[in-house]
Amino acid sequence: MNLGMPIAKGNTAEIYLYQNKIVKVFNDHLPDGESSYEASKQMYAHSCGLPVPEVYDVSTINGRQAIVMEFVKGRTLGEMLLEDRDQAEYYMELSVDIQRNIHHIVADSFDQMAMKLSRQIESAPQLDWKYKSALVQKLSRRTSENHLCHGDFHLFNIMMTETNEVKIIDWVDSSAGDIRADVYRSYLLYIQYDQELAEMYLRLYCKKSGFTREEIIEWAPIIAGARLSENVLSEKNERLMEIVKRHCLLK
Repeated sequence: MNLGMPIAKGNTAEIYLYQNKIVKVFNDHLPDGESSYEASKQMYAHSCGLPVPEVYDVSTINGRQAIVMEFVKGRTLGEMLLEDRDQAEYYMELSVDIQRNIHHIVADSFDQMAMKLSRQIESAPQLDWKYKSALVQKLSRRTSENHLCHGDFHLFNIMMTETNEVKIIDWVDSSAGDIRADVYRSYLLYIQYDQELAEMYLRLYCKKSGFTREEIIEWAPIIAGARLSENVLSEKNERLMEIVKRHCLLK
């Protein structure tokens, strides 16, 4: 099948627009079942009534795993903010309302965030055994929760359609866990690029939810330590290690 040229590329897949559908074709090195695993998460979110692109099919295209899903015509809130910075608080507040709608969902049968974070911390090559042990212990002392968490929630994963409807995309990192961990994850992603937007986001979420800033920041070393396992090219491991060391002092 000739899909043409990809419209986007990521660390794990290429994205194509084909016959008015989005086709996500996964890289060869990913394990079998990766497409089904990701599709099941997106389908679960869709089944909960969230505004999520519909999954049409999980298949193999040209020998590679693929997901065929609904094409959402529009722009991300991130793109819209970059065009009009004066509307930053409006877009950020809209995103917080959307994220809180996700967090209201109880996902008893979903992947557990704590297990995922523990695996990531254990596999982070930058962490020595002392930091890994300290972070896993911190995580184990957290009360288990089962709220649906997106795991990679930011303005560039929210689409605004031509009819002013929103669609939440990229559910591969979603899990069931502690809302505050998911909020810190978003905050960590924002401060990588723009401290002002990060602080705006955290202020708005705390204002609307009743959480304190301190409650969110308590997750800093755990989330930063787990992110070290992701090997994201745009991320600075030194920044993440500094966060871990600042909040996780060893004797």
